[in-house]
Amino acid sequence: MKVLAILYNGFKAAKAEPRLLGTVENELGLRAYLESQGHEYIVTSSKEGPDSDFQKHIADTDILITTPFHPGYLTKELMAKAKNLKVCVTAGVGSDHVDLNAAVDRKIQVLEVSGSNVVSVAEQVMMSILLLVRNFVPAHEQAISGQWQVSDIARNAFDLEGKVVGTLGAGRIGHRVLQRLVPFNTKELLYYDYKALPEEAEKAVGARRVEDLKEFVSQCDVVTVNAPLHEGTQGLINKDLLQHFKPGAWLVNTARGAICNADDVAAAVKSGQLRGYAGDVWNVQPAPADHPWRSMRNPLGGGNGMTPHYSGTTLDAQQRYAEGTKKILQNYFENKPQDPGNVIVGVGKYESASYGQR
Repeated sequence: MKVLAILYNGFKAAKAEPRLLGTVENELGLRAYLESQGHEYIVTSSKEGPDSDFQKHIADTDILITTPFHPGYLTKELMAKAKNLKVCVTAGVGSDHVDLNAAVDRKIQVLEVSGSNVVSVAEQVMMSILLLVRNFVPAHEQAISGQWQVSDIARNAFDLEGKVVGTLGAGRIGHRVLQRLVPFNTKELLYYDYKALPEEAEKAVGARRVEDLKEFVSQCDVVTVNAPLHEGTQGLINKDLLQHFKPGAWLVNTARGAICNADDVAAAVKSGQLRGYAGDVWNVQPAPADHPWRSMRNPLGGGNGMTPHYSGTTLDAQQRYAEGTKKILQNYFENKPQDPGNVIVGVGKYESASYGQR
């Protein structure tokens, strides 16, 4: 079979650090295994436009491997050209770069390595919350630029203790975020999800479910987005919903950039309606140099906690999703059942409520 992997370039870093498995140079550690089984393995970062390696090779590819960090966007139109395509594997978590409805229609399986990034992303959420609430970025900028004006930092720095923090989405990552927030002695922990946490889990973290989204955001000092991207969540946080946020609330999004309207969020930060926005996911990746999230600042010069998309691709996470990808391939080649938690689209139907819930 022909296996095509769309990965990101690691350049010198990948050559110096072989644990950067999710790079073109280190190939998810799969080449020896795949070639020993008689399969062809193509690895590239070229994914944009009709002359890209992605579009050239997709026509006769049997298995496509992509990552959320440098996604190959598999549209309905590209699927129509991919006559041999049987399986799409996300080396990581989050398969929204694949047109899932088209995959259902064309009976193409879509799998991901569920759980491979949950700790990594939950830790990134905590870091992002704290750097916003404590006004860390302007303080760091002062430190490295030779300045020292404490009042300019402290005037917009707060404690997390005593604040109301809510997660939009309480699945594997959102639940772990709630667990990590418990020691901070917040005023209250809230969550918004289409289904309730198990009673025991909800009690353990002391969280309260709010079933109306506008009511949910209106109560939160900090909102963190931990939900998949699909038709029901795309553009969910927009100008209309932002008007229901507490004035000066903080917003963290390590889920998917397109859940937020980029221009509306940037405008809210610039006006001070949001005190800050942090995350590592962008509605287009790599993000263009003029993306509004790169330059937005609140009226006091802070409030921007953006980074490139790396929360789920720590070296520890890369080891997990590389091993998980290999296991998915082995199961497929050997006609063994897949871990049900990894199957987003089975043969002609959704298998995951997270994406199937509309």
